[in-house]
Amino acid sequence: MSDSPNVVVAGAGLAGLVAARHLADAGTEVTVYERRPVVGGRVRTRHEDGFTLDRGFQVLFTGYPAVRRELDVGALDLREFRPGAVICSTGEGTRSVLSDPLRDPRSLVESAFNRRVTTSDKLRTLALRQDLSGRDESWFFSGPDASIREYLRDWGFSERYVENFVAPFYGGITLDRSLSTSKHVFAYTFRALSEGRIGVPAEGMGVIPEQLRASAEAAGATVVTGEGVEGIERGGAGSGAGVGSDGAAGVTVETTDRAVDADAVVVATDPKAARDLTDVDAIPTEGAPSTTQYYRLSDATPVSTGKKILLNSDEASPNVVVPLTDVAPEYAPEGEQLLCATFLGDDARFRDAEDLAADTRAALSAWYPERSFGGLEPIHTDRIEFAQFAQPPGVHAELPDATDPEGPVYLAGDYTEWSSIQGAMKSGRVAAEAVLDGR
Repeated sequence: MSDSPNVVVAGAGLAGLVAARHLADAGTEVTVYERRPVVGGRVRTRHEDGFTLDRGFQVLFTGYPAVRRELDVGALDLREFRPGAVICSTGEGTRSVLSDPLRDPRSLVESAFNRRVTTSDKLRTLALRQDLSGRDESWFFSGPDASIREYLRDWGFSERYVENFVAPFYGGITLDRSLSTSKHVFAYTFRALSEGRIGVPAEGMGVIPEQLRASAEAAGATVVTGEGVEGIERGGAGSGAGVGSDGAAGVTVETTDRAVDADAVVVATDPKAARDLTDVDAIPTEGAPSTTQYYRLSDATPVSTGKKILLNSDEASPNVVVPLTDVAPEYAPEGEQLLCATFLGDDARFRDAEDLAADTRAALSAWYPERSFGGLEPIHTDRIEFAQFAQPPGVHAELPDATDPEGPVYLAGDYTEWSSIQGAMKSGRVAAEAVLDGR
């Protein structure tokens, strides 16, 4: 019998892997069980015919505190987007750059002469940036809440700025172009965008969980893939070592292959599975869907945006288009370009792939009237039913804590913080600390 506490982690997404590393660093025997053959949860990458296809369009915010704490960002070999975006009008057939002059001085002139955004709105944006940069971490996700739209209205932003820029840009971040998401999400991500960079690893977003797995295993954790947790019985034998200060009674964890006695279990599965395993009703299971379609373009002339995202200011289909190889040439074979487009809402999940591609071709043809996009070929479509949990105003005050389940059972997932990579990674550390404290 081991003298060290024995902890099982259910799920090898970002939260579970971070929890496993912190537990192993503290001398705990940790085994992670993941039902899929690969780690990562919602952050995964597939490689097909030389193309790198992330599970939906995702980026890493280096301004997130948990990213700086848990990852070796330098080792990820990030390919970075430049600040701001290109506002595209299908009806007018125009493209105009809006950027942060403090962080992207090369776009200063273009941004200054962007007539789709007023000077007053540009000045308010700088004032908002200064206000949020001075806020303490504890200020975010606390206090009265409102929708993003209401928050921007209170700041005095014009409706045109909100519709042309914020709606498509934050529609991509929150999967909610109506801007009815909590203002807390806007404030936190706006500060992160102001203070850090966004990018994708040269080998795809999937290297992020792979790095977390390597860190957990180097600390002594065992990661088992292809074997998921199906049930938890409180009052199991455990190892007898106890966890934390009170030596709480153990649990028996039922996996697809075996029964495992442990002193504690950290449930880091998807929200629906976590609710089934723990009976914690506060876990949010209403999700926001997203559809991402990837395209190859065999054209010698690159679709160049200055490493910025194309925002569709007029229509929601597609919401944004991203010339990925303009930022990360490694995402496609030599001589090929890779683009992706995101579509919001349930309707897109059920539309024919060629219909979605037709919308993207039409948008690009309007934005770039000097060239043809007839050769834009869809190569993969991700239809994600639960890309984030819904985050209306007030939701974050109602989310469960890591210690809400009965017995030595703990929660780790972005649904204990807020729906993001930051939320997932922070929740893993918080859960590990709760286990070690025996709370």
